[in-house]
Amino acid sequence: MKVAVVGATGMVGEVMLKVLAERNFPITELIPVASEKSIGKEIEYKGDKYKIVGMQEAVDKQPQIAIFSAGGSTSLEWAPVFAAAGTTVIDNSSAWRMDQTKKLVVPEINASELTQSDKIIANPNCSTIQMVLALAPLHKKYNIKRVVVSTYQSVTGTGVKAVRQLENEYAGVQGEMAYKYPIHRNVIPQIDVFEENGYTKEEMKMVRETHKILDKNIAVTSTTVRIPVVGGHSESVNIEFEHDFDVNDIRKILHETPGITVQDNIDTFTYPMPMYAEGKDDVFVGRIRRDESQPNTLNMWIVADNLRKGAATNAVQIAEYLVANHLV
Repeated sequence: MKVAVVGATGMVGEVMLKVLAERNFPITELIPVASEKSIGKEIEYKGDKYKIVGMQEAVDKQPQIAIFSAGGSTSLEWAPVFAAAGTTVIDNSSAWRMDQTKKLVVPEINASELTQSDKIIANPNCSTIQMVLALAPLHKKYNIKRVVVSTYQSVTGTGVKAVRQLENEYAGVQGEMAYKYPIHRNVIPQIDVFEENGYTKEEMKMVRETHKILDKNIAVTSTTVRIPVVGGHSESVNIEFEHDFDVNDIRKILHETPGITVQDNIDTFTYPMPMYAEGKDDVFVGRIRRDESQPNTLNMWIVADNLRKGAATNAVQIAEYLVANHLV
């Protein structure tokens, strides 16, 4: 099993290698790929050193799987080249997510739709993954009509430059800015560029991807916000159902859903927080309570490590499914 990791030196790429090692993914040959300036440098994986190669060299090695985390333009250019050479690409960028010919996959929800002919598979946006994982089993039982989500997103979602900006500001050091504004002691209500409707691209990703993964009939509205936190994304989610529900049943359903940990005990002040989610693969759900302002409506708080389940782990789980089901 030859596996290429494209964008191996980036923040998500590094976590990708970590997750592959932790989960003992059956790699016989690792092919780390990065931009031209990194070619020839070495990375370490499971105690061995591997030289970083360029795109064409990686294609020529004909890996069975290539996991991409190198940005949309790289994916648009190179994913089809890998696919044409017989490699199955799992892409972490937004490049292929809304392409009607490509599957958008959260393994616990819809991996069963994958076939051998799916040569480019899209990994959803980090904030979408954690939300739909919690919504899917509830939609099955109670039929979701509408979702209102507000996010509180970690600077790691932007990348190394943003983490450095936060650390510099925290230390009172002038440095390169990833954002238009300071992030330390601040909250920025803009993630990605604005679209014509006044929503940001990140907000519309949550809408469109939820429709594609779960159900196009669910009304979704989103506000995405960057906060001075490292370690995970948090979301306040308000869900209106077609049918009335029992709150204890909601907890039971979530508790029994693979990949979800319920942290919901107000007597012991137990609820999800990024400091608990960091470095873990589960999605954490708490503050589960009825919305008393209107019927059939629930409030929840959802937290996950955006670099792991929100990106690397989800991609590796897709790869695991492909291997287990002999699709590669």
